[in-house]
Amino acid sequence: MRILCTNDDGIHAPGLAVLEGIARHFSDDVWIVAPETEQSGASRALTLTAPIRVRSIGARRFALTGTPTDCVTLAVHDLMDGPPDLVLSGVNNGQNIAEDVTFSGTIAGAMQGMALGAPSVAFSQARGFRGETSPLWETAAAHGPGVLGALLKHGWPSNVVMNVNFPDRAPEEVAGVDVTVQGRRDNRVLFAEKRTDLRGQTYYWQGFNGQLSDPPAGTDLRAVYDGRISITPLHVDLTERDVVHRLKGVIGGAPPKLEPRG
Repeated sequence: MRILCTNDDGIHAPGLAVLEGIARHFSDDVWIVAPETEQSGASRALTLTAPIRVRSIGARRFALTGTPTDCVTLAVHDLMDGPPDLVLSGVNNGQNIAEDVTFSGTIAGAMQGMALGAPSVAFSQARGFRGETSPLWETAAAHGPGVLGALLKHGWPSNVVMNVNFPDRAPEEVAGVDVTVQGRRDNRVLFAEKRTDLRGQTYYWQGFNGQLSDPPAGTDLRAVYDGRISITPLHVDLTERDVVHRLKGVIGGAPPKLEPRG
C-alpha cells in the first residue's frame, strides 16, 4: 500500500513525524509531501498567483512553498511514482472539530486526497484542555494505528473523509472511541486582539479564546471534551437539503420581481 502523508503545520512539525509513524504500521511505501512553513487555517486554498517551489529533503520526502491542497495535488500528479492508495493528513497541533473543519488545512489535505480518488483520513491531537499548550503526541501515536486499522477494515464511501480527533489526555486515560457528527459551538471562540507596533501602526493578532461550549451528546465536541477519540465522517457537499425543499415551495419558475419601495 502506497501512503501519502501531508499536514498544515509544516514539514518539520512533530505531528507529521507522529503521522509517519502511524503510516509505517501499514506500509514501508510512505511518502511525505508537506508545506515548507505552517499553513494553519489555509482551508482548501490553492496557490494560483505565485510559483510553487519544491525542495527534496530525502527519499520520498518533499517540502513545498504552498498549501496542503497544493501538496497533495503535486504529490499525486508529479512527485510520487504512482497514485497513493491512502492519504493521511496531520497529526494536527490542536483539535479540528465543529466549525474548525471549514478552515482547517489538515482537513483540506484529506479532502484533496479524496477528490483525487484516494481514501483519506485527517488526524488531530487536541490540546489546551489540561491547562497546558503542549499537545500529548504520545496519545495520537498510541491510538492512531488502531483507529486507522479499524477504519481500513470497515471502509467508507469514496466521497467521504474521515476526521479523527484524539483527546487531550494521556494514552491510558482515553475513555473510548465515538463515531460522531460535526458539532457547533454555542459561543464565539475566534477573536482578534488589537495591538500597536513599534512604529505606532495598528495591527491585529487572531486567535482562539479557549472557552468551552456545552455541546450535545453525539457530537465531536462532546466526545473530545469527555476524553474520547472522535471519528467524524465528512464530505464536501455543504447543501442544507431541508432549506432546499422549503424554498422550492415558494421560489421557482419565473425570476421573482422586487416590489417597488413605497
